[in-house]
Amino acid sequence: MSEVQRLRLPDNDPVFGSNKVFDLFQYSPAVKAGGLVFIAGQVGIHADGTVPQSAEEQIELAFKRLGAILAHEGLGFEDLVELVSYHVRIDEQLSAFRAIKERHITSDFPAWTILGVAALARPNLLVEIKAVAAARPA
Repeated sequence: MSEVQRLRLPDNDPVFGSNKVFDLFQYSPAVKAGGLVFIAGQVGIHADGTVPQSAEEQIELAFKRLGAILAHEGLGFEDLVELVSYHVRIDEQLSAFRAIKERHITSDFPAWTILGVAALARPNLLVEIKAVAAARPA
């Protein structure tokens, strides 16, 4: 049986601010198991908890948060093996999402699933990104 490691962010993390939301809702930002890193859904929210109104800014922030978790695990976007994006207004967001995704994921493309959803955890959230990455050997 492989070892399971749960990511705990440092206090005052510049991208996340704290572990408050993870503690409140009792989940980890990422869990490493079986050679994979499972990354919890990332939304477009600032470290202070505010949510931008524009879908583009939310998408950029979600990718920034995803990149920060990958970096905490010693990984980069090239290590992604799966990406799942959830869109409240998929018809209005997909073009912007693709453009922003292409700036962050430039090669070694992961499998990608795109889902339209009615709502996310907060009424003003428009996009969420969940991912799986391949852990690098120790």
